[in-house]
Amino acid sequence: MTQVFIDATTLISLGTIGELNLLTTFTGDLVILPLIQDEVTTEPVQTNLTRFIDEYEVRTCDPAIRDRTHQAKTVLGESTENGDVHLIAAVLAYTANNRSIGVVSDDRRVRTTARGLGATVTGTIGVIVRTVDKGLPPRTLRNSSIALTHMAST
Repeated sequence: MTQVFIDATTLISLGTIGELNLLTTFTGDLVILPLIQDEVTTEPVQTNLTRFIDEYEVRTCDPAIRDRTHQAKTVLGESTENGDVHLIAAVLAYTANNRSIGVVSDDRRVRTTARGLGATVTGTIGVIVRTVDKGLPPRTLRNSSIALTHMAST
């Protein structure tokens, strides 16, 4: 089964408008790593994220990344571990074993690197579009898009 790793950028966007449940349209196990959770520092996102993880039994660790952290730091040019490093470590670990992995992020560097290493990549708007494709009423897409646009302009 595909592992779908969610980045803080998407969690913040969807969590701010109370739409983290849209992430459940993915087929595969959702994973939100601890360093990613640590990047979510504002309310209501923190509360929404905690509820989401508990309600949907989202995985919050993956031992496969341990062996690839150093390599991920090198790939990204980072000197310390952070959420981006752990996401790319996951991509390196899964693709090295020919396992499918998805990354949901709005961070250009993460998206470009993950895609280049073989991950399937999408962002917040992709999550909303996917949800409509799965049967969410288009009105909900419109409301979510308006909320995201409003959030970006404030």
